[in-house]
Amino acid sequence: MTHRTLHDGRVDGLVPLESLNLADVHSFADLLRGMRRTAFGGRQLGEAFDILLETARRPDVRVVLTVSGAMTVAKQGRLICDMIDRGLVHAVVATGALIAHGLTESIGLLHYRYDPSHSDEALFERGYNRIYDTLEMEANLNDLAEFVSEVIEKDPPADGVWSSARVCRAVGRALQKASHGPGVLRSAFEQDVPVFIPAFTDSEMGLDFVLTAVRKALSGAAQRTGGTGGSPTSAEGRDDYEAIYQSVPPFNPFLDLQEYARLILSGGTWGILTIGGGVPRNWAQQVGPYVDITNGRLGTKLPVPRFRYGVRICPEPVHWGGLSGCTYSEGVSWGKFVPPDEGGRYAEVASDATLVWPLLMKAVFEELDGAGP
Repeated sequence: MTHRTLHDGRVDGLVPLESLNLADVHSFADLLRGMRRTAFGGRQLGEAFDILLETARRPDVRVVLTVSGAMTVAKQGRLICDMIDRGLVHAVVATGALIAHGLTESIGLLHYRYDPSHSDEALFERGYNRIYDTLEMEANLNDLAEFVSEVIEKDPPADGVWSSARVCRAVGRALQKASHGPGVLRSAFEQDVPVFIPAFTDSEMGLDFVLTAVRKALSGAAQRTGGTGGSPTSAEGRDDYEAIYQSVPPFNPFLDLQEYARLILSGGTWGILTIGGGVPRNWAQQVGPYVDITNGRLGTKLPVPRFRYGVRICPEPVHWGGLSGCTYSEGVSWGKFVPPDEGGRYAEVASDATLVWPLLMKAVFEELDGAGP
């Protein structure tokens, strides 16, 4: 039998754990510091707090916030506004749905709690769109469409070509003028933080944008034929059909890609805070590989950016594939992140963001406001 030499963890440099003592907790920051010395998800949340606090306190660090899921319907929009207003976020990459639902709130409209006694069929008939346990009113989206359409008509870019960042900037400017109240796009505009929606057509925002072009095309078709519309098999219907499916607004998503790459390459150390997964997460992370392959295939000598800090909050397990960019350790193999042994710091919190994101940011805000050490 092989003789074992039993070691003392302290001698080997291991970090001892400590039982969480709530008597020593007097703030959210105290709680997360205590949780960092425990285990499992609590430890990961404590690590996330430590990382985000470092990024907030270092003036050379800039942070990309990527958000998917219905976080604005879930009433986390003010949290995003606070992060932007405090200078903790320097770019936002989001789903169009998240921005659209936040925009309805920004123009003074409401979301409602879902009553399970109402069937989805009944909800449809009443114009209630269900998002898990919350309702977005179809009437809200109609008001949103009018608002966005007016912005597009009255505030086009100088070269006439839109991108998602340009749309969000124009809408943010309009929100500032309207002054309905706080909103993600308003805060982003006021703080000069670009907002990118990579899958722009997969959203109410995208549909509203294209319908502006369709409206013009239908108006032109009606003037040419005197038609009032009809099925695709009728003369009037064929005109409508062709007008709709040939209506392509002046929108170039590669403007977003290049604006984002230019921002990341402009300098500083970059971190990323990801809520959920989806297109926003991977689109934001691909900037390193984009520069890598540009240098390798075209012979350029651009500095290759790597995220040095990363915090992800998402309950999705890795093996389902929903992280859209996977773990930070896997991202190192793609050239997206600085390896931990070279100074990269990362935390992945497997939890519903509505449970832990407010707690995490409240603790960071406390420290920045001078409540902690």
